[in-house]
Amino acid sequence: MSKIIDLTGKRFGKLIVIEKGQSIKRPKGGTRVRWLCKCDCGNFKLINSEHLISNKIISCGCYRKEIMRSKNNINYKHGKTHTRLYNIYNNMKSRCYNKNNKRYKNYGGRGITICDEWLNKESGFLNFYNWAIQNGYKNDLTIDRIDVNSNYEPNNCRWATAREQMNNTTRNHYLIYKGQKYTMAQLSKIFKIKYDIFKKIIKRGGLKQVCQELKEKYEEIN
Repeated sequence: MSKIIDLTGKRFGKLIVIEKGQSIKRPKGGTRVRWLCKCDCGNFKLINSEHLISNKIISCGCYRKEIMRSKNNINYKHGKTHTRLYNIYNNMKSRCYNKNNKRYKNYGGRGITICDEWLNKESGFLNFYNWAIQNGYKNDLTIDRIDVNSNYEPNNCRWATAREQMNNTTRNHYLIYKGQKYTMAQLSKIFKIKYDIFKKIIKRGGLKQVCQELKEKYEEIN
């Protein structure tokens, strides 16, 4: 019969062994020694000696609850994990901080970041969600930075249509028409020409060519 190791006074995780408790006989012989332990949270629990020595049990059960509570607070408390806004939020973070994201070079690679209010691990998404709802979010809109060279933050973001976002990209080619700067998408709308056709005319001869072709078309109609 092996000698029982006295665990009185020893600490195992959040547990302090107070005294030897009632032992239980094993079905196949031998005795299972149990120890009365006090957890840091104040609870008492009888635990088998082998579970203490192997660190299989390190609390009365409160540690697992703390982990789950923390996980719930960060990821699931808001209950919106599978929503479109949550996907937008995660994609925004990926563009800014994930170097494996194919769009990283145009965002994080250019120094674009997300404000602390939205990046906070515990409340970041909820802050972002509340801002979105209060600032015109709709399912057919996407997040857009007003200044494409600045960061994702409440004062520099808005909800925009795909066309509005296209007009605000760093890749846009701007044209001057009547003293004002426009993107080709904006001008195609002004001239009431499909964007693809407008783009081809611009490549052939610029705005002068557009005006000339429109003039000829107008003369044919009249």
